[in-house]
Amino acid sequence: MHPSHAAAGLPEPKWLSLSAHRRWLRQEADDLLRFFEGASVDPEGGFSIPGTDGRPTGQADPTELHTTTRLVHGFALAAMMGRPGAMAIVDHGMRALWERHRDPANGGYVWSFDRNGPVDDKKQAYGHAFVLLAASSALMAGHPDAPRLLADVTQVLTERFWEEDHGASAEEFTADWQPFDTYRGQNSNMHLTEALMAAFEATGEDRYLAMAGRIADLVVNRHARAMNWHLPEHFRQDWSLDKAYDGNPIFRPAGTTPGHWLEWARLLVQLWELEGRRTPWMLEAARHLFARAVEDGWDAARGGFVYTLGWDGRPRIEDRYWWPVCEGIAAAAALAAVTDDPLYETWYRRIWDFAALRLIDRENGGWHPQLGADNLPKAEPFAGKPDLYHALQACLLPLLPPSVGLAVGIRAGRLDD
Repeated sequence: MHPSHAAAGLPEPKWLSLSAHRRWLRQEADDLLRFFEGASVDPEGGFSIPGTDGRPTGQADPTELHTTTRLVHGFALAAMMGRPGAMAIVDHGMRALWERHRDPANGGYVWSFDRNGPVDDKKQAYGHAFVLLAASSALMAGHPDAPRLLADVTQVLTERFWEEDHGASAEEFTADWQPFDTYRGQNSNMHLTEALMAAFEATGEDRYLAMAGRIADLVVNRHARAMNWHLPEHFRQDWSLDKAYDGNPIFRPAGTTPGHWLEWARLLVQLWELEGRRTPWMLEAARHLFARAVEDGWDAARGGFVYTLGWDGRPRIEDRYWWPVCEGIAAAAALAAVTDDPLYETWYRRIWDFAALRLIDRENGGWHPQLGADNLPKAEPFAGKPDLYHALQACLLPLLPPSVGLAVGIRAGRLDD
């Protein structure tokens, strides 16, 4: 390190320029895939959540749509990386999506099923966003059923969920498409933005990218900007802010969620790149959201991001979930790649340090899904180890330039660049 850099505290060289760090990321991704491939496939159809020890739980819990789709997405990426067995898991998941989640009578995809049929037959925008992501990744991986799945879910999203007047998605319907509340949420629309970008890259169809841009403008450029980058979560039917909303503590918690500020920061850098860097507010907003998240959400004394904040800016749920850490890693890497600001390298290292020492379970495999405020693993609210998606992406996204999505980058062999 140059003496002047050492004196200024500037981290150099960047970790992502080091072949050893890049090997470490690929090894962590490999460990995650090994953990999930051994415990996730239910031979009766669908997937199960691995236990904390990485073994199948043996429970007949319903398979939820986001579980099926995220595993299809993750193992489609693995298949493109040349992982033996990965495409068989994709095939298993694609059958579950078409034969078990898909509603042949009414269209759309039910939230959950068990061995006897649908359990929760509601149609959720959040789940359908992940169907689009899974279909896009499966298409890039060459799965033969991906084109029909992509066409079907695209039709459902555009005809049933999309609200053209607002430029965003409605939230939920009954099985026969009756609306039953007036809630509108940024979380489902954020994940739809990610999926729309993946669909654009998989197909080259501009309509997907245009929809992603409209969601980002509504949620971030209008609402988050107006709240000094404290990204709002919950809205009424007319997309007016509902600060009093208090819903599902996992998917729709009260207050604000700094992890989503980080997730949007990463997505906005990618969207800015895909649009040809022609929308300056996106990079500006990404930087503001990241800064607000690390200032308000990071526990400077103990490390980790608190899960939620109240509207007074104080922690509301102090538990540390794994996924905000994953999104912080990916956001820091993306911003470091498109700016010269050493702040993002500092945060990239700091957040990975926390993940490596606190969240990665070296004894049993996988990541602990939640820690208490004392940074010790907790048994609730998540049972077992429920998610490959966030942790895998935290390992793989930094290996690629933010100008390409995961599927495109992996298929092009750019993980080894």
